[in-house]
Amino acid sequence: MRTIQLTIPDTLDLNDREAKMLLASRLYEKGKLTLGQAAEMVGLSKRAFMEILADYDVPIFNYQPNEIINDIKNAQDYSL
Repeated sequence: MRTIQLTIPDTLDLNDREAKMLLASRLYEKGKLTLGQAAEMVGLSKRAFMEILADYDVPIFNYQPNEIINDIKNAQDYSL
């Protein structure tokens, strides 16, 4: 992994772990990181990261409605 350095104002009450979690959860939500990559970024297991995502209002599964409809259709076609 690559290392970056951020400058955060002293007035912002944000520790390093919280900053990492904010960035990792947002990148996961946008589809830029896999669950495993995001968890590794903050030094957590996948399970722990998934549990914490709710605190950041990030869904574990981020499917578009049309993807869900296609999955249902494919499942129905497969069962026939």
